[in-house]
Amino acid sequence: MSEEKNPQVVMETSMGTVKIELFKDKAPISVRNFLSYVKEAYYDDTIFHRVIKSFMIQGGGLDENMQPKKTKFAIKNEATNGLKNVRGTLAMARTSVVDSATSQFFINVVDNAFLDHSGKTPDRFGYAVFGQVVEGMDIVDAIREVKTGNKAGHQDVPVETVFIKSIKLAE
Repeated sequence: MSEEKNPQVVMETSMGTVKIELFKDKAPISVRNFLSYVKEAYYDDTIFHRVIKSFMIQGGGLDENMQPKKTKFAIKNEATNGLKNVRGTLAMARTSVVDSATSQFFINVVDNAFLDHSGKTPDRFGYAVFGQVVEGMDIVDAIREVKTGNKAGHQDVPVETVFIKSIKLAE
């Protein structure tokens, strides 16, 4: 029997299409959580609300008016799964609380080793990688280059809104 393939999703953004493979074997909780939001079309019309050219692009929780969408319960942090925060990977965004990730994710645009698991304390626990861009890294790079400013008390917000139109399971 062949090993079941990792699920893939297609993210339609206002700047183009990005295809992402999800590592359900290494990050089952994060992937199950992410796909539950995908199935409910939760990400439709959310935005990339934080873009830092030399770091990452973050989205999946706010609408174009910078209003947070209602999320489900927080999940366990899987940063101990051995996956690294390298360019092109997706990781769960969280607060300073280790197990606080809900719907928001970020795409690393450079290698961010300082986000990897390096200890048990909250500041060293790390951010759980759960996926990898397999097509459309040029779109991610285009998003990272947009002009940013301050908006509604947030920093590094794209001046021209970058929408996540939808994220759907790939056929």
